[in-house]
Formats: sequence, structure tokens, C-alpha cells
Amino acid sequence: MTLENIALTGRVLGVLLYAPPESEDGQQLLATLSESEWVKEWPYGDAEQLQTAAALIATGIEDEQEESLAEAYQRLFVGPDTLPAPLWGSVYLDKENVLFGNSTLRLRRWLRSNGIDAQHDRNEPEDHIGTLLMMVAWLAEERQGGLVEQLLTKHVLPWAPRYLELLQANAQHPFYQGLAQLAQITLSAWGEECTAEVESLDLHF
Repeated sequence: MTLENIALTGRVLGVLLYAPPESEDGQQLLATLSESEWVKEWPYGDAEQLQTAAALIATGIEDEQEESLAEAYQRLFVGPDTLPAPLWGSVYLDKENVLFGNSTLRLRRWLRSNGIDAQHDRNEPEDHIGTLLMMVAWLAEERQGGLVEQLLTKHVLPWAPRYLELLQANAQHPFYQGLAQLAQITLSAWGEECTAEVESLDLHF
């Protein structure tokens, strides 16, 4: 498990799946992703996969769409309509598809037992996909490889691929279609690098 690669990619994906595109962090990443050079530095996926995702991302940033990037973010991440790809693990892992479900409480216990403070700006569950990926990145930056693997295999990878599948299918905007592809490539590679098996949990969404 290459912690430097996880730190880099987890930070990028986490911010883009959490922060509005017009935010300072979002704007910095959009400027980087609008150039093609970043593909050479991305440590996961083959050239064809990355070029496909990068082309969608660049199109979504540079070309005028019927729906702006900010409008797409609002529709996919905020509402007020029902989100086509809910961002929280408990929606997928709990039979009632609720926020702050049993899986969220399980994650909260794990964080507390390992002395981890899940810092996020909004008053929402800790199992938001963006929060989790930034947490993975932070643990990797802190050289906590064992905790990175536990967080991934127990609390992220059991449900995140389903979220990314729904995001790609319902994004209707090239930027988020490409981002979903890039995240799928990356999280799949993370799973392959883990020495422990990803927990097999029932999905309900």
C-alpha cells in the first residue's frame, strides 16, 4: 500500500465530492484538472481509462453545458430534490436507508476508539463519501497504514462502489461522469492494495 499515492488521490477526490466547485479548494483543483498533464501523475488506472475520465472532466470544466457545474453540484450533492446518488454510507448499508443509521454509529465508534476526529464543515453524518475520502488521505499523510486499511475495508469500500455507480449513471454532466469514473478506478486500486479483504455487507440502495 503506497500511502503517498493514497494521500494525493484521496485528497483530490474527497474535496471534489464534498466542496462546491466555486469554493477555493474546488477552484484550485478545477484549474489543475482542466490541463491534461495531471493524467501522467495519477498513480492508478491504465492510460485508456484515465484519458476517458480526463476527457469528460475537461469537457465539463471548459465547455458550456446546458447545466452549469454549480447547478450540477446542487442537484447531485445538495437538493432540494431527492439525490439520485446519496452521499452517506448508511443509506446503502441500513435497511431503512436512513441517515445516522447503525453503520454510521459503527463508524463513529471506530473513529472514537482510534482517537480520530472527523472534522467537517457541515452538520452531517461522518459517513459522507467526501469526508471519508479526505479522512483516508489524512491518515495516509500521517503514515497510519493500518488505520487506512481498516477504514477502507470496513467503512468505505463495502458501499462506495455502489455510490460511484449511481453517480456515474445519474450525473448527466460530463465533469461528474468523469469524476465518478476516476474515483471508481482509484478505489478499485486501493482495494487491490489492501492486505485484508473488503467486508461483504448487504446493500439496500
